[in-house]
Amino acid sequence: MKIEIWSDVMCPFCYIGKKNFEQALEKLPFKDEVEVEWKSFQLDPTLDPTETKTTAEYFREKKGFPEEQAKQMTAQVVQMGKASGIDFNFEKALITNTFLAHKLLHLAKKHHKSSEMEEELFTAHFLNGENVGNIEVLVSLAQKLGIDQEEAQQTLSSEQFDYDVNQDILEARNNGVSGVPFFILNGKYAVSGAQPTELFQEALTKTYNETVQPFKSTNDGNTSCDTDGCII
Repeated sequence: MKIEIWSDVMCPFCYIGKKNFEQALEKLPFKDEVEVEWKSFQLDPTLDPTETKTTAEYFREKKGFPEEQAKQMTAQVVQMGKASGIDFNFEKALITNTFLAHKLLHLAKKHHKSSEMEEELFTAHFLNGENVGNIEVLVSLAQKLGIDQEEAQQTLSSEQFDYDVNQDILEARNNGVSGVPFFILNGKYAVSGAQPTELFQEALTKTYNETVQPFKSTNDGNTSCDTDGCII
């Protein structure tokens, strides 16, 4: 069963959604049959990749929110995060363009480490206050997961995976995705937002029972034919 997840590094609800989804998946007997594919999405592609802003600055300049209102909003997210096991630190978080971070994610996908890279990127941004638009920071994250430093440097300094990132964003648009996180469950159902663990568990179970289990059941008798003949 394949789960596609559109996400952006700057989105706190994407991090919460990731944690809740993973906690739900761990409780399911068919967890080893689930393939997770992380997809790129940019909440604000207009941000200058050479600059960073604090969360308060971003809310004030881009959203027009006064600092006090921004603090109230982030305080609510902090409480949501704690319930999912995340200690958000919005005072340290640096807002910047995330295109390079998404390129790194695609490199990690090539090495079958995309979920691990998502976690590293979220941790770097929301917990450690690192600039996830900085090549040196991103290369260090790649090295942490055992990805070759030179390969990471070359990827982030070239146009490699630019097409892949843009294709993910286009696919999201074609699917009507305007916000993240957004989950497509085996091509049949969609879940939007940082839903509770219980909802993910129910949705994953329903999808599995409707799209995977019927096919497994029909093969239980090993009655099938292939190019070598038929098995009865």
